[in-house]
Amino acid sequence: MGSKENTVMKLKLARTTLKAKPKSIELSKIEEMLPEKSIFYFDKDNSHKDLKALIEHFEERGYNVYMREVKYGLNEDEYIYEVHIVQQ
Repeated sequence: MGSKENTVMKLKLARTTLKAKPKSIELSKIEEMLPEKSIFYFDKDNSHKDLKALIEHFEERGYNVYMREVKYGLNEDEYIYEVHIVQQ
């Protein structure tokens, strides 16, 4: 219902090194990858609104979606999002 079907939504994948720029991925690409991959890591630069839209997108399609913050350092801003997208 509240899904953005007409616009291409992109999310930033987690950086592979601390100095790297995050790479973007489209929702459709994530859907294509689901048969062989169910855990995705997203960068802290993603907006809460976009992550919520990601969860709603897959829940509307019959998936269970679990998201958590994963800390990789002691500083408050050293985290990424781990998202599990699992078929019901």
